[in-house]
Amino acid sequence: MKIGVLGSGTMGNGIAQVMADAGHFVVLCDVNKEALQKAAKTIDANLWRVYKKLGKELDDIGKVLARITFTTEISLLKDVDVVIEAIIENMDVKKKVFADLDALCDENTILASNTSGLSITELASATERAHKVIGMHFFNPVPIMKLVEIIRGSDTSEETYKVAKGLVHSIGKESIEISDAPLFVVNRILVPLINEAIFILGEGIASAEDIDKGMMLGANHPIGPLALADLIGLDTMLFVAETLLEETGDSKYRIPPLLRKHVRAGHLGRKSGQGFYNYS
Repeated sequence: MKIGVLGSGTMGNGIAQVMADAGHFVVLCDVNKEALQKAAKTIDANLWRVYKKLGKELDDIGKVLARITFTTEISLLKDVDVVIEAIIENMDVKKKVFADLDALCDENTILASNTSGLSITELASATERAHKVIGMHFFNPVPIMKLVEIIRGSDTSEETYKVAKGLVHSIGKESIEISDAPLFVVNRILVPLINEAIFILGEGIASAEDIDKGMMLGANHPIGPLALADLIGLDTMLFVAETLLEETGDSKYRIPPLLRKHVRAGHLGRKSGQGFYNYS
């Protein structure tokens, strides 16, 4: 298949990598040329690391990279089979992009979003092909995480769902099927867990190290909730928590003051070098 990926940030370049590594041809599009150059370097470095670890032929890395077209021209997405949007988590911006893609792409092209929690039904309303709009939520880091949430909008067709599920299977990942709802499944469960860990830290009940150690050894989690929040990005955590609170109005999704404080200070986790832990 020919896959379009819109947005070359952390999620977008990860999606492009796994698609190309599985044999699909990819058009990776971004408005920022420097972001595309960074994405190319990231994909190259990730492939080297993975191929060396797995003992795969390093010469094949060039073949994988040759299957990816890096471009700032959105017009190159017009004839792809599936477009996976991976841009900023802002509904108005995404709806504008989906309207543009709807006007540009072939009538058979499926429009998918990698959103971590925004309504697929609302995104689809910006198009004239609601039956061909679907959510495909990958998890970070994309090359490693095995799960993709596939989210049906109100009008998503069975055929669109089957294509999305088949695409996920073709790249060696597993999927779960979800009806459109705020934050879907994983994040809806994860946000209250991480928030409570942040509340405990903020109240001085235990250190970050001991909170994470408690959940790793006491609940058999592979990574503690605070370290996981740092990996996800504290700005992303704040966004998804605010979305869930706004959509549900349920006080159990209240925002920890310490989370807001870190984000306001620019302490966003691993990507900034400082979050609940120091990575410098």
